[in-house]
Amino acid sequence: MKLALTIHRARLGSTEFQVIRPARPLAHAVLVDRDRWLDAYLDRDAAQRIGALWEVAASSPRSLVHFPMRRGHAPAGREGDDSHRQLDLVVMHHSLQFAPSRWKELRNRLDRGRPRTVTLPWAGDPDDDGIDYGTRHHRENRDLFHQHLHAETLFMTGSAPVFRDTVRNFLDVAQNGPGHALAHPGDSHYCSRFHGNDGTLGNAREMHIQYCDDWDSASDGRRHVSAVAAD
Repeated sequence: MKLALTIHRARLGSTEFQVIRPARPLAHAVLVDRDRWLDAYLDRDAAQRIGALWEVAASSPRSLVHFPMRRGHAPAGREGDDSHRQLDLVVMHHSLQFAPSRWKELRNRLDRGRPRTVTLPWAGDPDDDGIDYGTRHHRENRDLFHQHLHAETLFMTGSAPVFRDTVRNFLDVAQNGPGHALAHPGDSHYCSRFHGNDGTLGNAREMHIQYCDDWDSASDGRRHVSAVAAD
């Protein structure tokens, strides 16, 4: 799979940071803060590209991967969610030791970015091979996500193994969500979940990832206006 992204850089003091973003905006992607848990609504394209960048995060321990999502609008039938707090998402390797409290400063200093295309060694199929589910529940397991919230952004910090093990959460939605929606027009709900019992969450809330295929044109128009205003 080929993935288009942009690489941005900025310096805080003596340290230069690298931030990776999708090259194209995630047109249909919303992350909603429910206080006790998080809801992500994604179409196929967004789920597939977030999954691809999840894989990039696993192999880029010196980079922050940023998904701008908080200026989006909820899909059809979820318009009430526009009144809830919506968040951007940043994922990063724990060894980077970046303080989320400095994110707003770093974000404001980022350059315009350089385009880059990377080729990922998978075709987009969720794959459980190689995941040792038993060791996830060992007391010694340190391959866990931890979350922090700052500047309207959710930070998910983890290790390369936990990033790679959870790529399937997004690829499952991308691959199977559209077919399920077509086969079940009256019950199109299809989702995956970062669950508290799956052995991947440390100090972190559960995240419910739901496939949505109905994003009305009015929402698209409002999103475009918001994006232009943000620029």
